[in-house]
Amino acid sequence: MANENVIEMINVTKRFGDFVANDKINLELRKGEIHALLGENGAGKSTLMNILSGLLEPTEGEVHVKGKLEKIDSPSKAASLGIGMVHQHFMLVDAFSVTENIILGTETTKGIALDLKTARQKIVDLSEKYGLSVEPDALVRDISVGQQQRVEILKTLYRGADILIFDEPTAVLTPAEILELMDIMRNLIKEGKSILLITHKLDEIRAVADRITVIRRGKSIETVDLGDKTNKELAEMMVGRSVSFITPKDPAQPKDVVLDVKDLKIKDASGPYAVKGLSLQVRAGEIVGIAGIDGNGQTELIKGLTGLMKIDEGEVILKGKNITNQRPRKITEQSVGHVPEDRHRDGLVLQMSVAENMALQTYYKAPLSKYGFLDYNKINTKARELMEEFDVRGAGELIPAASLSGGNQQKAIIAREIDRDPDLLIVSQPTRGLDVGAIEYIHKRLIQARDEGKAVLVVSFELDEILNVSDRILVIHDGKIQGEVTPETTNKQELGILMVGGNIDEQ
Repeated sequence: MANENVIEMINVTKRFGDFVANDKINLELRKGEIHALLGENGAGKSTLMNILSGLLEPTEGEVHVKGKLEKIDSPSKAASLGIGMVHQHFMLVDAFSVTENIILGTETTKGIALDLKTARQKIVDLSEKYGLSVEPDALVRDISVGQQQRVEILKTLYRGADILIFDEPTAVLTPAEILELMDIMRNLIKEGKSILLITHKLDEIRAVADRITVIRRGKSIETVDLGDKTNKELAEMMVGRSVSFITPKDPAQPKDVVLDVKDLKIKDASGPYAVKGLSLQVRAGEIVGIAGIDGNGQTELIKGLTGLMKIDEGEVILKGKNITNQRPRKITEQSVGHVPEDRHRDGLVLQMSVAENMALQTYYKAPLSKYGFLDYNKINTKARELMEEFDVRGAGELIPAASLSGGNQQKAIIAREIDRDPDLLIVSQPTRGLDVGAIEYIHKRLIQARDEGKAVLVVSFELDEILNVSDRILVIHDGKIQGEVTPETTNKQELGILMVGGNIDEQ
């Protein structure tokens, strides 16, 4: 049946100068299926979906929508064809209400006045139909990340989309929100929608996808039914080699205490305490992992340690010296590396080049500057070396950081921080939104830093990651350390009990 495919992309190629992002890619989406697009960071998945959603035009190739050859030259053209994209980084206006965000650009009017009442009712009806509970009158800035994502989904449905593209939809969600999103996707399919899902989380693909197309280095490798392949086989197709999910490491040889945190209290932005008398230590030559559900004080703890947030009570001692409430640069200059949880807000200046971003911590010192003048030859050469060493893929060191894929942005930040050879490396969400190949690489680098005698503190919502890299695991709940366990003697269930505030001794 030819009309079974709602999307056919035939030999789609996209070039940026000499860089080929998509190389003769073929992809078919059937009506009523969830089709996963699996590939490494920078493999060309987002570029392909940007072509389908009208943000980019292909250099070569054809796109057929519902059996008809189409030229999708704008997002509004894509919307008119029933194609909607839910972006990884939400396109919402914080100061507007949920309803205002959803109707933005498609406002219905009564005379010259906005008809918010009709729009609001339509949104309520849509959210009930698809199981997308949102508060239509709430301001976007006041709702959780998971709810913001629902607003993005409702935005596409409001515009009449029946083909939905989800770009890395779970990168910023908690485990509970991920399960809710899976249910939402199943509801959409039941109602006759078709979904393209960009991801590299194999377990999520297992949970919802019908078929998978693997893209590697800009080429479509193969389309397979989900039931035919194991996770290991999918990972191999994705990166072109066998991938280890468990990083081998020798037992830690912890030495002196590098970081000593005593009875820390930090208020969050709105006033109450987010960190409530927390103490911990990290020694040279060990990785301490902090596990916990998002919103239990992790963000405030890391910002307090790195000088980005005021500490209200308690002390931070670094190598025997009190650094409480020092300025961020002063702290990093005392041999602290920091990979922040939000790479766009705190890790990179997206408009600046990759090379400039890699020099952000050291540009004012020799050899990158002399007599107060930047030496761009040295800055660019250094960036090329780091891109090579840390496998940062993109069209060179002179492109804006915004042009790199999420995973390559993350590798660039990690390269910058590890290259400074810090005594203490603080890493928050090290592999958020990364593929298995990049995760394997970053875990190896963290363990290598530990083996070189560095103290490493890792905060992550991914329990697999915490269990894989940590030598000791501290579980944070409600701004305090709820318990300490070791990866060898614990499991996800036990960590889960601690994460919600329970005690494992009572089991």
